Amino acid sequence: MSETIFALSSGRPPAGLAVLRVSGPRTRFVIETIYGSLPKPRRATLGSFRDMDGGLLDRGLLLFFPGPNSFTGEDCCEFHLHGGQAVVHRFLEVLSGIEGSRSASAGEFTRRAFGNGKLDLTEVEGLADLLAAETEMQRQAALEQAGGEFRKQCQAWMAQLTRARASIEAELDFADEEDIPGSVSDRIWPELFSLRQELNTFLTGTQWGEIVRDGFKVAIMGPPNAGKSTLLNALAARDVAIVSQEPGTTRDLIEVRLSLGGFLVLLTDTAGLRDAADPIEAEGVRRSRIAAEAADLVLLVSDENETPSGSIQGLEALAPAKILRVRNKCDLLPAEVGRDQYDAYISARSGEGLDRLVDRILDEVRKQMPKGAFAGANRVRHKELLQTAVSRIDAALEAKANGPEIVGFELREAARAIGQITGQVGVEALLGAIFSEFCVGK
Repeated sequence: MSETIFALSSGRPPAGLAVLRVSGPRTRFVIETIYGSLPKPRRATLGSFRDMDGGLLDRGLLLFFPGPNSFTGEDCCEFHLHGGQAVVHRFLEVLSGIEGSRSASAGEFTRRAFGNGKLDLTEVEGLADLLAAETEMQRQAALEQAGGEFRKQCQAWMAQLTRARASIEAELDFADEEDIPGSVSDRIWPELFSLRQELNTFLTGTQWGEIVRDGFKVAIMGPPNAGKSTLLNALAARDVAIVSQEPGTTRDLIEVRLSLGGFLVLLTDTAGLRDAADPIEAEGVRRSRIAAEAADLVLLVSDENETPSGSIQGLEALAPAKILRVRNKCDLLPAEVGRDQYDAYISARSGEGLDRLVDRILDEVRKQMPKGAFAGANRVRHKELLQTAVSRIDAALEAKANGPEIVGFELREAARAIGQITGQVGVEALLGAIFSEFCVGK
């Protein structure tokens, strides 16, 4: 962090406005070189910006944030310029010519904020999710985590473990005192039982967090020519898949990312289920069945040529609750035919019934949400570390009769696992992967 870094933090030019961010020990020198003097902290100042030879670069706004009261914890400033490509290019050229300054790498501003204790790792991940958010639910979950809600929860768990460890340490340190052994540490067992239950309850909500962040997977299945590709195009509101009267047109999986009701839904069109003689189509059918097993929900589409029992071919292993039976081409059938045998009755071509089908899909998404779930715990590493903490607490409870030394060790390991969630301990190997998710300028 001895170097001063800079980057374009706004959108790619041309644009109405360009924001260039600078952070590091030579920020004040950069300001004095380009603007002439230091402005008042945290107050937008209008002025002229010049290069080292006094040539005018642009007129715009300057904001100065002295460390440690800045995003990165260092001296930091922002130049608000006109967003023309030539303006931005020349300004970056001048910044690169100032000794001790260089272009920032992806996520480097945020990494400095983490290194200076301005953000913990869960807040960093929340910020990355906020920048990548595609749907309203993703935005809400990311804001919650970036605002420190998950960090606060982890701190509460750490405080409980610290109290328990202190009781164990007291028993070890004062083992010669007749009234100490057992009398202090015995108080921790109800708290540890309660903490284990709380962590297990929290773990049940991690799947919901993963769905919000990574999407709810829906596979469109059924026999050839049932209208699966037409349904995909209708839900996506654009031509994504080729539609043909010839059976077996879809041979590979086609995935579309949709925002439905504020949720990210990954909709996958699949090859028609049948005994295919063509090896390429047979491979498509095999992949379709794999996609059905991995999906959170299967839309089993049939048409006027299929009965509900006949359209299940190849999906016998799926749980019935995972399947929505969809009768397509209802515009070609009498209104009273078969409606009670299906979960949805639609015409993908005309659009009839699609709104009700979307509502049914959203109902299935909401069923996944446990009561009081926190969508911020949305990464595999969160789940794995929480599971480690639970297993260590279980081991401490089982070691109650084996002496306080073993109990104390297991509780330290449980605390270590939770500390890795927030970045307090042992996360160096993770940092490169996490910060690579950020764009340059953030």
